[in-house]
Amino acid sequence: MKFLDELNDAQKEAATHIDGALLILAGAGSGKTKTITTRLAYLLSLGIDPANTLTLTFTNKAANEMRERALSLLEGQNIPHPPLLSTFHKFGLMFLKLYIHLINRDNNFVIIDSDDQRKIIKQISSDLPPNFISKEISKYKNSFLTPDEVYALATDSVYKNLAHIYEKYQNYLLENNLVDFDDLLLLTYKILNENNDLADEISDKYQYIMVDEYQDTNEIQLLLLKRLCKNHNNICVVGDDDQSIYGFRGANHKNILDFEKDFNAKVIKLEINYRSTNQILNAANNLISFNKNRYGKKLISARGDGKDIEILRNYNEIAEAEMIAKKIRDLINQGVDPKEIAVLYRINALSRSIEDGLRNYGIPYKLVGGMKFYEREEIKDLISYLRLLVNPHDDYSFKRVVNKPRRGIGKATIAKIEEAKGDKSFIEYIKENDLSIISKKAAKTLKDFVNTLELLSKMSLDELPENLEEIFELSKSYKDEDKARNIEEFYGMMRERSDLNIREFLNELSLETDQDKITMDMINVMTIHASKGLEFDHLFVIGMEEGFFPLNDADIEEERRLAYVAITRARKDLTLSYVESRYIHGKRSPVNKSRFLTEAGLIKGERVELKESSAIKTGSLVKHKVFGTGRVLGINKAGNKTKLKIDFGGSVREILSDFVEKV
Repeated sequence: MKFLDELNDAQKEAATHIDGALLILAGAGSGKTKTITTRLAYLLSLGIDPANTLTLTFTNKAANEMRERALSLLEGQNIPHPPLLSTFHKFGLMFLKLYIHLINRDNNFVIIDSDDQRKIIKQISSDLPPNFISKEISKYKNSFLTPDEVYALATDSVYKNLAHIYEKYQNYLLENNLVDFDDLLLLTYKILNENNDLADEISDKYQYIMVDEYQDTNEIQLLLLKRLCKNHNNICVVGDDDQSIYGFRGANHKNILDFEKDFNAKVIKLEINYRSTNQILNAANNLISFNKNRYGKKLISARGDGKDIEILRNYNEIAEAEMIAKKIRDLINQGVDPKEIAVLYRINALSRSIEDGLRNYGIPYKLVGGMKFYEREEIKDLISYLRLLVNPHDDYSFKRVVNKPRRGIGKATIAKIEEAKGDKSFIEYIKENDLSIISKKAAKTLKDFVNTLELLSKMSLDELPENLEEIFELSKSYKDEDKARNIEEFYGMMRERSDLNIREFLNELSLETDQDKITMDMINVMTIHASKGLEFDHLFVIGMEEGFFPLNDADIEEERRLAYVAITRARKDLTLSYVESRYIHGKRSPVNKSRFLTEAGLIKGERVELKESSAIKTGSLVKHKVFGTGRVLGINKAGNKTKLKIDFGGSVREILSDFVEKV
C-alpha cells in the first residue's frame, strides 16, 4: 500500500486505525483531508465493501473531492462501486426518500430553502420579523420541541404567538408535502429513533462511519450519529476544536470536546502544518492559547521561516482600503495570480469600503456571501416553475409565478379562486371547474396556463430551457439585463445536468452551499466565516479593532477561534489591518486596536477584558425553572436585554438573563 508512504507518523496511525471510535484532532493545514481519504482508501483496500462505509461532510464540494481522492489512491484495484460520501442533509434526503412513509408522508416531497421559508412565514403572520421566526423555529426543531411544548414554555405573549405561528407553519409544510432543511435531519432521526429494527438494519449496513469537520456538528447530528452507531462503535471523526466558529448556527463546541468520552474514543493529534510559515503559526498558536475550553495542541510548520506578519495602521477605513488596494495592485503587477489573494473581515458592513478601494484601482473581485445566486428574484421564479412541474399541488409556487410574466391575473382573481377551491390545490380546482367566478378572459388564461404546465412536465430537464423560453419568454420579461443573464446562466446549468430528472435537479439545488459556489478566478473578498477551509498565498484581514473583531459582548472564545481561523488561511504573506476611527451607529468614532494583535504577540499592549454582565459571566452556573442548572457559554445583547448561551447538560439554549438566576 504505497499510498501510506506519503503520510507522516501521526497521519499513518490515524489512516490505518480500523475498529473502535477515533478522533483525529487535525490542526489547520495538517492534511486532514489527505488523512481521512487515505483511511477510506485503506479500508477499501482491505476488502471492506464500499456499501458498508458512510462518510458525512458539510459541503458537496468536500464530499466530491474526498471521493475522487480516495478512489484515485485505489487506481487499478477492483472496487465494485463507489463508497457513499455525502453531506448530512443529502444523507437525510436519501433516507427520507426510502423511509418517510413510516411517518405517513409521501416521498414526492420538495425541499424548501430559507427564502421559501421566510415567504411562507410572511403569509402566515406579519406580526414578527420572518428572520426572527425562522431562526426560532429552527432552534425549536433542533431541540425537538413541538408547538404545544413551545407554547407551554412561553413566558410572554410574543413567544405564545410564536408557538401558534410554528404550528401553522408545520401544518402548511404537511399540507403541501414540503420539507425544510431542519426536517431532513429531524425526520431522519425521528424515524430511526421510533423504529428499532430499521435502526439495527441501517447501523449494520454502515459499519464504518466517518465524519468531516466534526467541530461543526449540532445536537441533532450527534444524536443521529449515535443511532447510526447503535450496533457498533466504528466511527472516525476529524475536526479541530480551535476552528469551531459556527455557534450562531447551532454548532455545539462541546461535541468535539466530549467525543472521547461519548464514544470511548482514541485521540490522535495532527500538529504538523504544511500550509503556513513559522511566523504565521507562532501568531496563531499564541492567540489560541488564551482559550481555556480546548484540547490543547501546537502547530509546527513544515515550511519553516517566511516573511514577518505586517501590521497596517490607518486613520480611517478609506485610507485602509486605498493602502490595501495599492498593495494588491502591486502584487498583481509582480505576476501574482489574483486567485491567491483574499481580503477577509469579521462583519459584512466592512466590505463596502474595501470594495470601493478595489473598484477605484480597477481590481476585479468576487464578493462571496453577497446576494446568493439561487435567492435572486428571477431565479426563484424559474425554480418555482420547475417545482410546479413536479408537484402541481404546490400552491406557494403557483401563486409566485401565475402572473410572471404578466398575464392579467391579479390578486383579486387569485383571492376568488382561493376562497372557492377549499382543500383542493389551485391547479386541481382550475382543471376541474369552469371558473365562472372570474372573468372569461382570466378563466381562459388560467386554463391555458395549467395545460401548458402539464405539457412541460412531460419534458426532460435539457428540453425545458428552450421550451420555457419560447412559451413564457422569461428572460425577455425582465427589463434588467443582469436578470436576463442570470436566467441564461440557469438554463445552461439545466442543460449541463441532463442526467437528472426535474425533481432530482431541484433537490440538488436545495443542497447547494456558499462554499460550493466559490470560484477562484479573481480577488476573493469575504467574511472570515466564508473563508473556512480555504487558503491563500497573500491574505489581508481588515477591521482588527475592539467592537469589530472581537465583537462587543460576544462569546470571546469563539471570537478568538474565528481570529485563529483567519490567521491560518494564510500560506506565506499575512497582513492584519486596523484603523483609528470608523463609522459606528452613523457617527465617526475613535476605535481601539484589537486585543487579538496583542495576544498573538504581534504588538505590545494591555490585554482587554470582555465586558460582561456584572452578575453573570461566561462560565457561571445558572438555574432555570424548566431546564434546570446549566453553565453559561456566552453573553450577547438582545436589544436592551442580555441573552445568555447556556449548556443545560449537553443541550445548548439561548435564554434571556431575566429568566435565570446565578447558582
